Amino acid sequence: MELLLWRWSTTVQITSELIIAIFFVLLARSLGRAELRGWASAWVVNLTALSVVFVFWALQPGTRASFAVLAALYVFLKTLFVVLLGFGTASFSARSARIPFVQIVVGVAAFSMLAGAFAQTIDRLGVIESMAIFLGLAAGTAYVLRARPPGYAWLATGFVVRALLAVAESAAHGEQVVRAGEPAQTVAIFLASYSSFDAGAEWMIALGCVLVLYRTILRELRGANMELLAAKEEMQSMLDHDQLTGVLSRRALARRLREAQETGAAVLFFDLDGFKKINDSLGHQVGDDCLQRFAKALQECFRSGENVVRYAGDEFLVIAQDLETDAISARIDALRYRLLTQPADQPPIRFSVGFAHLPAHEDADAEAVIRAADEAMYRNKESAKRAARGVEVA
Repeated sequence: MELLLWRWSTTVQITSELIIAIFFVLLARSLGRAELRGWASAWVVNLTALSVVFVFWALQPGTRASFAVLAALYVFLKTLFVVLLGFGTASFSARSARIPFVQIVVGVAAFSMLAGAFAQTIDRLGVIESMAIFLGLAAGTAYVLRARPPGYAWLATGFVVRALLAVAESAAHGEQVVRAGEPAQTVAIFLASYSSFDAGAEWMIALGCVLVLYRTILRELRGANMELLAAKEEMQSMLDHDQLTGVLSRRALARRLREAQETGAAVLFFDLDGFKKINDSLGHQVGDDCLQRFAKALQECFRSGENVVRYAGDEFLVIAQDLETDAISARIDALRYRLLTQPADQPPIRFSVGFAHLPAHEDADAEAVIRAADEAMYRNKESAKRAARGVEVA
């Protein structure tokens, strides 16, 4: 009965390992992620270790040397399986450091040769192999709990369950070594069937690996999405703002007007007087400085919640919400005064301004309001010219 149970249990485990190994190999190849190489290699190694079991029972080695070779190979592969699981897990951890993998493999090989020489019976081999798995998975659990890769909980649980099974297996084999006689019925049944329990625990580990991968990819996608949104906002800000003056560009005007229509606003149209003369006589650098000074003065004289827009060249718009006519006139006077107090080595900045009211309803023609403010600005400019000519005549 125990032999049939052992065959069934081992067949279940090998079938499971084959499925898991194929899955991880295909997953690693399809995703092309270097972190998956450790896990894919681990499951292939574990499948190979189980194949050694079938080779052992098929050959039934009668000499100590042949038994030692197969035992050493089995211990090496099972221990390497645990090492590769840890190596793959470390690849997903933000705290991962460079692991001396070659040195570890050499150490595992040396340990396996000693184990093969010492394990003269299957039960001794079972004790050694199970304790090696326990120690490796205990160390892996400690590392996972410390490093906490994304979605680590299920992987840590799988490590713990498999480690506890290894302790039980080691104890069962150890009892056989101590008793050296007919095993107890319960122990015999456990030794014949524990491969199926191992398969269940290793499915938990495989699921934990997949969850770590899933959470890692999800975190990367969220990070990439946040970067894209930040880049989009930065690009939108660059498009919506004039690069010379830092105020809003004409591109943002339509959206700002729609927002202002919810409550209504005054649209002020500013145009610099004699700006072409400044450019022609003093150069474009001085002209650019004048535009920057004027834009800054506009921002300082009108509240930050109101929108300053460079409309074109030396033309600027201010969309002023909740301002009465007297308040608008006071702001304009403050702007003129601020520009008159500029340093003496900079050319004076004078402007003309006109404004029109943007009604608070959706069907208002915002472009018509801008044209009305523009026309009012030109009337203001002509009035200033006539006044200047009158002063000259007088």
